[in-house]
Amino acid sequence: MDDHAAVKVDLRLKPTLQSDVVQTLFALQDADGTAGVEVAIRKNRLFLRRLDQELGHELDMDLPTGRWSSLEVAFDKKGVMIAVSPVHRKNEEEAACAIFPSPMRVALAGADHICIAALWQGHPHQTFNGVIENPSISVLRDDTKEIGPGAAWEVLASWNFGGDAHQTLVPDEQAAGRDLSLINMPTRAVRSSAWSGRNMDWKHAPDDYAAIAFHSDDLSDCGWQTTIRVNVPAHIRSGVYGLEIDNGVGKDTIPFYVTPGEGTPRQRIVFLAPTFTYMAYANFARGNFAGALSERVAAWNAYPLNPDEVGAYGYSTYSRHPDGTGITLSSRLRPILTMRPQYLIYFDENGSGLRHFPADSHLTDWLEEKGFAFDVITDEDLDRDGLAALSAYDVVLTGTHPEYHTRRTIEALIAYREGGGNLMYLGGNGFYWKIGRNDDMPHMIEVRRAEGGMRVWASAPGEYYHQLDGEYGGLWRRNGIPPQKVAGVGFTAEGAFEGSYYLRTPASYRDDLAFLFKGISPNERIGDFGLSGGGAAGFEIDQAATDLGTPDFATVVAFSEGHGPSFHTTFEELLLPGVFDGPPRDQGGVSANIVYGRSETAGGLFAVGSITFCGSLSHNNYDNNVSRLLENCLRSFLDD
Repeated sequence: MDDHAAVKVDLRLKPTLQSDVVQTLFALQDADGTAGVEVAIRKNRLFLRRLDQELGHELDMDLPTGRWSSLEVAFDKKGVMIAVSPVHRKNEEEAACAIFPSPMRVALAGADHICIAALWQGHPHQTFNGVIENPSISVLRDDTKEIGPGAAWEVLASWNFGGDAHQTLVPDEQAAGRDLSLINMPTRAVRSSAWSGRNMDWKHAPDDYAAIAFHSDDLSDCGWQTTIRVNVPAHIRSGVYGLEIDNGVGKDTIPFYVTPGEGTPRQRIVFLAPTFTYMAYANFARGNFAGALSERVAAWNAYPLNPDEVGAYGYSTYSRHPDGTGITLSSRLRPILTMRPQYLIYFDENGSGLRHFPADSHLTDWLEEKGFAFDVITDEDLDRDGLAALSAYDVVLTGTHPEYHTRRTIEALIAYREGGGNLMYLGGNGFYWKIGRNDDMPHMIEVRRAEGGMRVWASAPGEYYHQLDGEYGGLWRRNGIPPQKVAGVGFTAEGAFEGSYYLRTPASYRDDLAFLFKGISPNERIGDFGLSGGGAAGFEIDQAATDLGTPDFATVVAFSEGHGPSFHTTFEELLLPGVFDGPPRDQGGVSANIVYGRSETAGGLFAVGSITFCGSLSHNNYDNNVSRLLENCLRSFLDD
């Protein structure tokens, strides 16, 4: 920067978090951030600092939180000019411009990088929480010119934050090769200062979305170097495995899947591990670890780390950024504490409190115990290979909570079943949220919580389209494929982590369904026990609904009852309180359905409509009516 008489940076920005911590807006710096100048905010006050000095200068100029401002900062040999003005209000009293003597220009000697929204010191430091649009760098080549208003600046580099939102490189509009590399995948496809509400899709109105939202907890890749590598022998069968590591200070078990290799004979059963859902919930800090849960973890020698206490590895799409906005992106290139054996999520007075990865071991353990040979593939495999990933198998088993899917995975499952395959959906609240992915970034998923649904946060209006693939996000139900079209049942109610039981329906006594209930007494409660909430029907539960796509060949063979007052109908089912969007559901939606059926193409469907179902399989040493029902159905699909 020292070969120009003056340098100026222009940008528009909207701070979203007022903090005592310094947040860097931009830095003109050397490669390691030890020389140069940073412009930052602290408590919304502008702040300047030479990077070779600890102390900076706080200015009597504010950037208001939640409002767009234009910022100009210019440096010459005499001093610094800073101009701030509101974008949407033409109030001259709110604009400010100051020119003051300062040795900052001298500090730019050797500064050959610009870092936006952070200071770069080998990693982002003092990250800005807020939205920035279209920064640029300009220069004055004549040192006889003043840097005040009206100076004839020459644009050296500029960057349009609209356009291809999935890209991690923002090209220099001046075609000088000064491209910006995006670190840690900040949020794109967000509204710029020009957004008016007339356009809702960033692909059709790039100027309305020429902005990037930065957050201090963005994380797409820890970037750790490989320290251990394991070669899986060719003869190892497909399954769920763990790499145990011990450095003398602590121990960990890192799970991984061995999927069938090319040319490897396939088993007849495949377990589809819901890894996209694991990623969506990765490192979810629920705020419930202190107290009884922490004490149980210690007493049971369970997995000791919890995101409530360890936040260095980023959070989940159920969490919020420090500024309160929802986290839309999640990566698997980081330690995922919630995806560990023996990880407890709830203090479950009636069970173990497992969910997701450890809860799905209830199913794989049962398969091992019963002697069923099976392969394992992941959501990522299914998204990559589509129907071909499933076509070799007679039966596909889901996990307990296969909630998040791409268009490719959900269409592959439908095509598999409609083509004659047997689908056994062994969970609840499945096939619910649509996610975005990009083949160039297979480690990432994206969630935009658009329109309705049971949500812990909601996407802002106009930000319903994914940045990774450009598709509309939200519920699959709002995208034309309700869960009932996939697996016969769909999410209808949610409550506390507690389980109840099922009773058989009159239709279940048909002669052609007798095999399902072999060894189960006619009026027996099914699943009034279990490790997940104390019962097989609970927490998040599903029902059949012909208006939403439950196939005509599917029969409701059991329903649950006895759910407590914490259970409520899901929002997307209702138009008004108590008024359903369609035919009223059984028991107001607060009942889980088990459905079974075979189509004309001989494809079979079995769905249990409950997250807690598999937690009952091992009860009484696997000798119970939940285990018997599942085994009867699975053996029937295999026999036929």
